[in-house]
Amino acid sequence: MKKSSILIIVLFLIIYILPLGVRPIVIPDESRYAEIPREMIDSGDWIVPRLNGLRYFEKPVLGYWINAASMILFGENAFALRLPSAIEAGISALMLFFLLRRFVGRDSTGVFAASIFLTFFEVFGVGTYNVLDSLLSMFITATMVLYFFAQMEIRPGKKNRLLALSGISCGLAFLTKGFIAFAIPLVVIVPFMIWERRWKELFRVCWIPLITAVLVSLPWAVMIHIREPDFWHFFFWNEHIKRFMADSAQHKRSIWYFFLLLPGAALPWSFLLPAAGSGLKQDGFESPIIRFAICWFLFPFLFFSVSNGKLLTYILPCFPPLAILAAIGLHNYFERGKTKAFTIGSLLLAGVIAILAFALIVVQIAGFQGFKPYALYWKGALATAGLLSWTLFAIFSIKTSKHRKKIVLYAAAPALLMFVAPFIMPDQTIRVKSPGGFFLRHANKIGPDTVLVSDENTLRAACWFYKRRDVYLLGPAGELTYGLHFEDSKHRQLDPEQFKEYILKSRGTHPVILIATAWNYKNWKQDLPQPLFEDSSGEGGFVFAQF
Repeated sequence: MKKSSILIIVLFLIIYILPLGVRPIVIPDESRYAEIPREMIDSGDWIVPRLNGLRYFEKPVLGYWINAASMILFGENAFALRLPSAIEAGISALMLFFLLRRFVGRDSTGVFAASIFLTFFEVFGVGTYNVLDSLLSMFITATMVLYFFAQMEIRPGKKNRLLALSGISCGLAFLTKGFIAFAIPLVVIVPFMIWERRWKELFRVCWIPLITAVLVSLPWAVMIHIREPDFWHFFFWNEHIKRFMADSAQHKRSIWYFFLLLPGAALPWSFLLPAAGSGLKQDGFESPIIRFAICWFLFPFLFFSVSNGKLLTYILPCFPPLAILAAIGLHNYFERGKTKAFTIGSLLLAGVIAILAFALIVVQIAGFQGFKPYALYWKGALATAGLLSWTLFAIFSIKTSKHRKKIVLYAAAPALLMFVAPFIMPDQTIRVKSPGGFFLRHANKIGPDTVLVSDENTLRAACWFYKRRDVYLLGPAGELTYGLHFEDSKHRQLDPEQFKEYILKSRGTHPVILIATAWNYKNWKQDLPQPLFEDSSGEGGFVFAQF
């Protein structure tokens, strides 16, 4: 087990930590959650979140504070921006290990759960990406784990301390993403306590975590209300009620959206879920830890599914309990001497990955309707090597007779591909989602008196790469609409005619630079004066125009 534990730590360092700074920053999410904390550091205002100097009230403040702390320690770079997400994924895996070691009684099951969790595609993708979902998931995981420890504790003093710690975690989750931090524990704990026939205890124990959660949240909640009285009205109605219920909800999706995407998000373990389900079924669902994990996975998943607004990252808090169920189920499955479902699942996975590797080789060499993923062939070779390594390890997991080694090999199978993933972003993705290199190529043209104008798509990146928080917005405002409705900010938005007049008035006094997507610039260009300088990053990319 020491060897397995060391292997999991090495796996985490290799696929989560070492390559963090390699991949270029992606818009819009990474640049948004980079720029807001950068502006906090720059302005010294740690209470009111701002993006481009505009009030930005879509999230509370804790995630920005943590990203800002990482930037202060490691600099304003991609590694520092993504490090909190990676560390948070690692801490979540560690909590799963301790939970299962305590209540299942086998270190191996805890190692299984940690390795399964870290290699879920969604967990890996979010854990190496600069968004706030990994932080929310970590605090929700801590809330759930500590609550379960409390419910299994018979000593009143320790039980209350654990409940208080659970409430603190819940309060920190609230400061990360808002009222969802209370909704998720509620929809988990109530059905679990009913299933355990202990529902009357809810009325005795709920006050401790609730009070501690409120106490943790209260200082900043009061300060933001004093500074910006409209914050809570906007945040509650726009970011919660409208997203959950309104027909015009942002990211509106079908009720089946998460059901359809879960198998892909749970790769590579979705191929082994039938084997895990068989192991759980044989246990009879009598164990409290299994019941708790079922409630923890099922009810938040259904809760997110009935919401009108959906993004795949929303269900990240469902993956810790899924890892618990998969680990216990697979352990039970192997303990009963079964291997058929595991073998079938591994063979299917190996077959699918081998087909993908072959398809990549063909497309990279021969092209498909003029398309090739990579201009540099070494990137295609790295991607192919990662896929083939995955195939071989999946086959090796079938060949070995020891069930612990089967799980370790299966978990390690995608490690090479995950490690090289930041090095092999497709060229088209870089062109349309990572403008940093193109922007920095023209950084010498940006002076203190330069007026920067951007469309909504590129504004966050323009602020981040040029270290500005005074960029004018051309065209629709998108998520900046709320910040622009204040009297001190309305002048920051221009339509094409206003921008044309501004260019003409500014000639001979100070340079005006427009940064926009190639698509938007094409639509505006005919109505604008002839630029003094113009450069493009290519079709579907970005344009830098100086007037």
